[in-house]
Amino acid sequence: MKAYTPAEIEKKWQQYWEEQQVYRVQEVPGKPKYYVLDMFPYPSGAGLHVGHPLGYIASDIIARYKRHKGYNVLHPMGFDSFGLPAEQYAIQTGQHPAITTEKNIARYKEQLRSIGFSYDWSRQVRTSDPKYYKWTQWIFLQLFGSWYNKQTDKAEPIETLVAHFEKHGTQHLNAHCNEDTPQFTAQEWQSFDERKKQEILLDYRLAYLDDMTVNWCPALGMVLSNDEVKDGVSERGGHPVVKKKMRQWALRITAYAERLLEGLERIDWPEAVKEMQHNWIGKSFGAEVKFPLQGKEHLFIKVFTTRIDTIFGVTFLVLAPEHELVERITTEEQRNEVLAYVEEAKNRSERDRMSDVKHVSGVFTGAYATHPFTGKPIPVWVGDYVLAGYGTGAVMAVPSSDDRDFRFAKHFGLPIIPVIEGTEALEDPTQIKHGRLINSDFLNGLDWQSAIEKAIEEIEKRGLGRRRVQYKLRDAVFARQRYWGEPIPIEYRDGIPYPLDEQYLPLELPPVDKYLPTENGDPPLGRAENWVSPNGYPLELNTMPGWAGSSWYFLRYCDPHNDERFASPEAIDYWKNVDLYIGGTEHAVGHLLYARFWTKFLYDRHWLPFDEPFQKLVNQGMIQGRSNFVYRIKNTNTFVSYGLKDQYDTVPMHVDISLVNNDVLDTEAFRRWRPDLADAEFILEDGKYICGYEIEKMSKSRHNVVNPDDIVAEYGADTLRLYEMFLGPLEHSKPWNTHGIDGVYRFLRKVWNLFFDEEGQLIVNDEAPAKEELKVLHQTIKRVSEDIERLSLNTPVSSFMVLVNELQRLKCHKRAILEPFVVLLSPYAPHLAEELWHALGHSSSVVDAPYPEYNESYLVEDSFEYPVSINGKMRTKITLPLDIPKEEIEKVVLQNEVVQKWVDGKTPKKVIIVPKRIINIVV
Repeated sequence: MKAYTPAEIEKKWQQYWEEQQVYRVQEVPGKPKYYVLDMFPYPSGAGLHVGHPLGYIASDIIARYKRHKGYNVLHPMGFDSFGLPAEQYAIQTGQHPAITTEKNIARYKEQLRSIGFSYDWSRQVRTSDPKYYKWTQWIFLQLFGSWYNKQTDKAEPIETLVAHFEKHGTQHLNAHCNEDTPQFTAQEWQSFDERKKQEILLDYRLAYLDDMTVNWCPALGMVLSNDEVKDGVSERGGHPVVKKKMRQWALRITAYAERLLEGLERIDWPEAVKEMQHNWIGKSFGAEVKFPLQGKEHLFIKVFTTRIDTIFGVTFLVLAPEHELVERITTEEQRNEVLAYVEEAKNRSERDRMSDVKHVSGVFTGAYATHPFTGKPIPVWVGDYVLAGYGTGAVMAVPSSDDRDFRFAKHFGLPIIPVIEGTEALEDPTQIKHGRLINSDFLNGLDWQSAIEKAIEEIEKRGLGRRRVQYKLRDAVFARQRYWGEPIPIEYRDGIPYPLDEQYLPLELPPVDKYLPTENGDPPLGRAENWVSPNGYPLELNTMPGWAGSSWYFLRYCDPHNDERFASPEAIDYWKNVDLYIGGTEHAVGHLLYARFWTKFLYDRHWLPFDEPFQKLVNQGMIQGRSNFVYRIKNTNTFVSYGLKDQYDTVPMHVDISLVNNDVLDTEAFRRWRPDLADAEFILEDGKYICGYEIEKMSKSRHNVVNPDDIVAEYGADTLRLYEMFLGPLEHSKPWNTHGIDGVYRFLRKVWNLFFDEEGQLIVNDEAPAKEELKVLHQTIKRVSEDIERLSLNTPVSSFMVLVNELQRLKCHKRAILEPFVVLLSPYAPHLAEELWHALGHSSSVVDAPYPEYNESYLVEDSFEYPVSINGKMRTKITLPLDIPKEEIEKVVLQNEVVQKWVDGKTPKKVIIVPKRIINIVV
């Protein structure tokens, strides 16, 4: 082999790694472990673009580095293979989603292998494999069979709750449950029939059925989670989403709210992600107050407020459109208007309602509540700025101290009572949020903090409310009205849900004739023939959401072929939690939160020895694409060049980057690109059509995707790996520029040339290394290892380049220098490193070589190169020992030929010597 040929080298070593099972890993008692993980990818039909491997390359570098450092490294890969795109494709084509998914996974694996990742493919998992989702179903059954004991602050088997009911009823019980759960004695419990008992237990189970307001997407025929809805439409497909009351499975994640907050203090995660989870959980301290409804005996509107000190400024109440009391309290005169408003509000997402502060809308219900302290009537309104999912779904409106209440009151002409000193004369009293209280009866003159305490004491004394800690976090809806997901292992006996016996797991997806809901609106599983349990009972028709399987997959990697447990205690105890997890910020309050919840639950039930899944989290940035635009003149098929577009009324349109070269459009290729463009006409500038450009997220819809296959084919996988790291810090987003990749490719050719001559002959020798060669090598070892340890993965590429340039300058081809360098390079360019390692005579893989340690003695400076200036101008440089005295320095310098030339026989007036800095001679 005469030259560096990545295509040949990389194919050769990928085959070797696979045949030799080089990356296969087993538990080795006593050997330190390191678990590095990538976020579970969904295998889409589009395959990878160059932005996807960024995090994978980073994790692979760390995995290889840690292996060199003597760790037993678990670095697995699998697929989050249940998903809506495969189902939508099945609906359109009739092809089973499993076929599409299998094809997409094969494509992903082919691409991942071509980049040379050190995955242990023997541990691969996929969520749609029945052998995998058997254990997802098993975990669901454990959640269904558990309740949360606030006394012990953990989940416990439902049997312990039943035992408590049998002995004490609900007396002395401190459980996380539905608020309207009934109280009863032990005798009453014993008298309840089976149906009643099971209905009560549902109020306590961690997996339960309840009537819930959900995000319903009619076009998709399914419920979506909050993070699957963007701006009132589904994230996938852009279909309208409305609020709807449905009986749904849910998981009681709210029981873990405080522990989810506390755990954030014990993990090494980006502060931005921690903050997002803090905000999503949304802990607030305040009070719950009851406002009795006039003319409705024993009926109250409950309000949660963090500012009960302002209660004397309440002039109206506002209910969320979805509030259960709206229909019950609305008067006949107002009914039509209220119902119309509620229907309209369903079409606005919670995100819109929260963010659109300028929008003011509402309607009076006709009902009045009674102020708990003054006894005055308070009108009750409905307004979409109040959310059913936060607090109690009702607010006590204090327009003199809350911005949105103030705008609402101004819009509808409702009274405003100042309650904070200094706000009386202000046009907008909400400018002052805190101060001494006025117009507030027994709170007058108190500062706001003292007033809060006194007001809470008073409402508790009068039985009007209670002190309360409130969380914004809502229980997680755990059902989807679609086919391609894990069946929920529940059978219904006389309409009551019971767990399917574990012996019947996995409950596999049945064949159906179509992947659409049934004609009567049931989910697609309603189309299955004889969809009943082995006991003959009807089975649940909903499937689990996409995040079910991804909430625990990191555990299955520890023991992926175990048929008896989700993972053996020995494997879990060895690998424990993930040491380094790399993935995108888009999962901050979805997958990451649910995975923490499931881990804490499994810890409570003694199936795990840890309660946090991911010890360190790193969010990789985004590799952005360079998009190109053409400009269509409205209502025509004529396109105007960038420099002329302002002269016309144009609409910008993304154009495929393959049709553009240096922003110049190939107009003939453009006409062939799409049938509707065949007759396109162009207004050119200087005979060319110049495109506009913008740096954007790389995506198929923007036609700016760069396929890694093309880069690997032209430059090799090692070049791609090095270049993606070289682009900048891992956490930062950066634009892709194919032109910059040439420099990295040339660098790898330079590396090759340190080992081989032009004839392809190995030129490495066994000569003893010089001091200067050892110094530059050990400087590189020190810098690179320190950079990798702190995940500064871009800077080692520069260090490698500096080292290679120095070795070229020194004409160094010595084994003692080049062999450690090969190991240094191996995590970044594993194919080239493997080729060079074997060329050096090794028979085992370079991945098993120990990482070189730097020797501090080679880094100690024993000389310094002094710049020598004569009358302020630098004329030469002289290297001198560091321990030489000043008198000797002066003597050596004045004897130097260059210095003598410039001194020209004159006696120097002064010789200034600054040790390890400069020498200046004044003549």
